[in-house]
Amino acid sequence: MTEQNTTGAEAAPPEDAAAQPAVATATVPDAAPVPEPTVPARATAPAAEFQDAVPGQDAVPGQDAVPGQGSAPAAPVSGAPAGEAARADLFAADPLAANPFAAPEVPAAPKDRRKLFAALRWTAAVLVFAAVGTGVAYEVAQPERTDIPGLSTKADGRWAYPALVKPTLPAGAAVPFAKDNEDGIHYAGLIQLLLPPPAGSTPDSTMKLEKDEVVTTDSFLTEYEDSEHGAMKDQFANDGLRQIVGRGWTTPDGTRTRVYLLRFHGSDFADTFKGCNVNMHLKGAANTGADLSWSKAKSGQSAPVLSGVSLYKETDPVGDEQAKIGCIRSGDVVAVVLQTRKGEVATVPFHQTVILQHQLLG
Repeated sequence: MTEQNTTGAEAAPPEDAAAQPAVATATVPDAAPVPEPTVPARATAPAAEFQDAVPGQDAVPGQDAVPGQGSAPAAPVSGAPAGEAARADLFAADPLAANPFAAPEVPAAPKDRRKLFAALRWTAAVLVFAAVGTGVAYEVAQPERTDIPGLSTKADGRWAYPALVKPTLPAGAAVPFAKDNEDGIHYAGLIQLLLPPPAGSTPDSTMKLEKDEVVTTDSFLTEYEDSEHGAMKDQFANDGLRQIVGRGWTTPDGTRTRVYLLRFHGSDFADTFKGCNVNMHLKGAANTGADLSWSKAKSGQSAPVLSGVSLYKETDPVGDEQAKIGCIRSGDVVAVVLQTRKGEVATVPFHQTVILQHQLLG
């Protein structure tokens, strides 16, 4: 039963009613063909005119009032064809179905467009995460191999040195290479600048040390071929050598390390020292050459600039033990780092020892 039964419209013949299919919830009787309504051209009509046809708004001029505007649906004119009555009833039930020319509500974005937007968002997210992941992977691979939180770091053979301690300076003294100490004079006690031994090592009993780890010139020269002693003694006397200190240890893997610090009267004197270069005549090492692994290690990591550092190693023919030499020139001080080991000196702890000694010298 629809609103048409309460408006007083004439009932259609029973046989016509049976022939008409059901529309919505009302049974619409068959009717004579209804002429197509005259529809104003929409191509040039403003959009606002069609918004008024939405239920709950003012009706478009020339159309019946839409239910929901405060007035009851208009009853069909007496004597109007049954099809018009059915059309009015259908319009009351579903205005948009009965009047296809009314402006529809603004639809939501099509599902295909939603899928497209979602795909674009996920693609952008994947690209962002890929870039971040690549950056993270690069950062994890490049830094020094210390323990990374949440990840286990494979041991690379480095030694466990104690934390380095800044040397104590006399009152009013400037640190090396400061604006008021550009010559790099080290005013701290020389022993404070010596690298401490790593954990698990034992002192090297073969080193001849005086009080406060002072090393005499003769004791230091025992590291060189006997043929070099005379010339080096003259150089020390003429080029302003002030003091030598040293420290040595042996690690469980059999590596023997000796670190010597030579203090001169100034950086110009220190630069003349010829006992630490590729042409040095180290005892037991007939031939020396550049340590190529040092250049490779520096290029593979974002290490700090290590100015004044040169590394050498004993080249073939190598005897039972191999020797590696680290030379550090820092202002008025020259550091000589020597490591020997049966077979071959391990690369990582050798580089580590040189870098830490360089850091202590500033």
